[in-house]
Formats: sequence, structure tokens, C-alpha cells
Amino acid sequence: MTRLGSAAAARRAGRLAVAAVAAFGALLPLSADAQEPAVGALSGTLKKIKSTGTIALGYRESSLPFSYLNRRQQPIGYSIDLCREVVEEASTALDGMDIRIAFVPVTSANRFEKVTSGEIDLECGSTTNNVQRLKEVAFSPIFFVAGTKLMVPKSSPVRSYRDLTGKSVVVTAGTTNEAAVRTLSDKQKLGIKIATTPDHGQSLELLLAGKVDAFATDDVLLYGFIATNKNASGMMVVGEYLSYDPYGLVFRRDDPAFAAVVERTFARMAGERRLLELYNKWFQRRLPTAETLNLPMSPHLEEIFRVLGQPD
Repeated sequence: MTRLGSAAAARRAGRLAVAAVAAFGALLPLSADAQEPAVGALSGTLKKIKSTGTIALGYRESSLPFSYLNRRQQPIGYSIDLCREVVEEASTALDGMDIRIAFVPVTSANRFEKVTSGEIDLECGSTTNNVQRLKEVAFSPIFFVAGTKLMVPKSSPVRSYRDLTGKSVVVTAGTTNEAAVRTLSDKQKLGIKIATTPDHGQSLELLLAGKVDAFATDDVLLYGFIATNKNASGMMVVGEYLSYDPYGLVFRRDDPAFAAVVERTFARMAGERRLLELYNKWFQRRLPTAETLNLPMSPHLEEIFRVLGQPD
């Protein structure tokens, strides 16, 4: 089993990913005049932080290595570190204010509602940025590009979506993976029986219990499960990409001051090679929970970071 396709496929994936992201402007910096107002005229998320002294960060319980719980049940991960960088930038925007972080658990099904309702101010997970979702929430610049693939037992005959005719697949509710599988089944007339669960960990358990034939989600999460869950050692990741999924942090729309904070955070991290440093920490080195993914950065993510300002 290999995690990387041919060089030509990687280049094509890179071009597709960057083109898709650029199409809805996720990589474009804000204009020079899109800066936060003076403290006396604060609005939106910055005003909320100023008045409460707290920022609420949404986290996932089992989206390793992006956002998950360590052995002490504390949220950690690549996305959590990125959110902490945004908090530091918000502190600077508020004249060095000491901001307390309140962590709030979210799921695929409720993450956007918790952002728009104000229960959380920034979602730190593994959430795909797409045009439909931009109608509801705002996204940070892209920090990872994944794609939907299938996890199946090593003994399974399934090697591609073409082998799923009449079979059952579990997906996590409210994900782009769910939409991809449903669309594929309808278009190809595969008659896939689709089961849903509230979170990735529960989807995995359904597959491990033999109640479904495959689990469809982002490939990086599948490799993470195999690396960290001893019960998943008999599983493998198969098939072509069913979708491409660029990840971003999620926050409320129509909040230009906070959007400027997020954009400056990513521009700074790119210029300082901090994005590269954090990627290596979570994908190349031994994790705080003792696993090692050893997943090299893809050509398309390298290009995204370069566009964000990372030096060559």
C-alpha cells in the first residue's frame, strides 16, 4: 500500500487543489484597508473577546492529528496549534490582552451551528472549505488538502468505489465525504447502503465491528486511525480519491476585523516558516501520544504555503 501516487498524479492533484482553492478566494489576502478598527470601535469577535476576556475554540475528539484528545483528555493537534497562533495575534490586536481559551467539543454535524450561534468563535478541526459552506461561515487560508478514500479490512475484495455495488459504507454525518459517497452512488447507480454516525471514532467502530463494508472519510484521518488504533491494524486504505478537500479554520462571516487577524496570522506563519514547522511537528515527528504518521507534505500543500508567503 502506498500513500503517494505517481509524480504526474501528484502534480495534477496540486494544480487541481490550488485552482479549486483560488476559485473562491480562500488564499487571497485581505486588502490593506481591511484592518481591525480602533479598540473603542471594536465589533464582532474581537469585541466579544474584549468584553469577556475569553475566546471559545471548538475541537474534535478524534480527528488525529488535527484535533483530538490526549491521554489527559486535553485537546491537541495541528489545528489546535494553528488556533493558538490566531489567539496570540488577537491578543496583539487587543494591546496585549491576556485571552483565556475555553475549549468546546464539536462534531461534524453541529460545528457550523456552534460558530454561527456564537457558542464557539473559531473551529479548530478538519473542516473542508467549499463554496456552499462559504454562504454560512468564513474560512482561514488553507492549511491542508485531503481527499475522500475508503478504509476496508485487508481481507476485503473492495479496492475501489467500483466494488461497492450493493455494499454498505459508513460516513460521518455532515461531512463532505458523506456528500461525495451519496453523489457517487446516485450517479453510478451503485446502490450503496449508507450508514451515518455523529463522529469519526464511531464510524471507525462500526467498520471494526463488521457492521459495514467500508468507512469513507479523508485519507489522512484514515491513515491516522491505522497508526493509532491497534484494532485498526488489520485495515487498509484503498481506491482513488472521491473528492479533494482543502481544510480551513472556521469563524463567523461578516467580521472583517477578526478575518484580518486570521489572515495576518497565516501570513506571519508562512513568512516565518512556522506553517512548515507545525506541519513537520504533527505529520513527520513522533506525536505527543506516541504515534508517528511519517506523512510528507504533498506538492499541492507546498504550493499553497508558497502562495501564502513561505520563502522558497
